[in-house]
Amino acid sequence: MIEVGDEMPRASLFDTELKKVSLARAVKGRTTVLAFFPGAFTGVCTKEMCTFRDSMSSFNSMNANVIAISVDSPFANKAFKEANGINFTILSDHKRKAVKKFDIALKDFAGMKGYVAAKRAVFIVKDGKISYRWVTDDPTVEPDYEAVKKAASVV
Repeated sequence: MIEVGDEMPRASLFDTELKKVSLARAVKGRTTVLAFFPGAFTGVCTKEMCTFRDSMSSFNSMNANVIAISVDSPFANKAFKEANGINFTILSDHKRKAVKKFDIALKDFAGMKGYVAAKRAVFIVKDGKISYRWVTDDPTVEPDYEAVKKAASVV
């Protein structure tokens, strides 16, 4: 299990433009909020991603960025991003590499036996290390957005 103080696991994932993105490079030099979500176009996930979207000015003022990650395809993530005006990167973990490395696999998601999604989770990365960790087993529970902002702003 990934804990506060651990090195961020390394993975390369595809963005919505089908470009391979190294998480290590994407977080370098900035505080980064990694927001894992179970599925694009689901109610709670849409609300969560739109809440992060609406908070981007706060994160930008802290020199922090947000990267969302789901197991959905880059194509579904692109449609989700466009439909909701998401103003940050969404990465596809379609092979579940990051989900496994961060130990946040949500098995049998939505009652679909054998389907593995990401648990709803937020990690803040500073200087390549995890500085904040929040994970829920209940996909209907959202993170405490003010706690995430506060953790992202602490130097």
